[in-house]
Amino acid sequence: MTDGTLETIDGRPALRFERTLPYPVERVWRAVSVPAELERWFPAAAEWTPAAGETIEAAGGTGEVTEVDPPHRLAWTFAGQSYSFELTPHGDGCRLVFTHVIDDRGLSAQTAAGWEAYLSRLEPHLAGKPVSEMDAHGQWEEVHERYAARFGVDPAPGRRFAAALRGENGDA
Repeated sequence: MTDGTLETIDGRPALRFERTLPYPVERVWRAVSVPAELERWFPAAAEWTPAAGETIEAAGGTGEVTEVDPPHRLAWTFAGQSYSFELTPHGDGCRLVFTHVIDDRGLSAQTAAGWEAYLSRLEPHLAGKPVSEMDAHGQWEEVHERYAARFGVDPAPGRRFAAALRGENGDA
């Protein structure tokens, strides 16, 4: 499965992405937990150990590592939102589930499109064939429209966001 789903966790909207990767759990664990690896595919690499209770700082915000069970689960909060990676063996590889509990269902399509772009960089990173952030976001607008339709949310906020990135006013 490559598309994210919109679910509800503890009464809040949550985005869930599942990937099956042809790499062992231990290798994927390093990619999701080691700062030098995270910075190659994830939007912000925090300098962390990671250890439960550890404070993390990235992109001008702070958070806390809430759960670490190497090499299977890593969870944290950042800017009041919850995130987690769950890794389980799957055949000769690994199943990764990434969950992000968000605050605003109306921004779910925009957020999902962003996560899909970043997660699309993980497998190439593991294969030693990195994909640039710019290339990964090349189809962002089309992906955003697909998520807006699937989630039943107004696409206008994401369209304005994309237009602002292009230097336009976003009224289209």
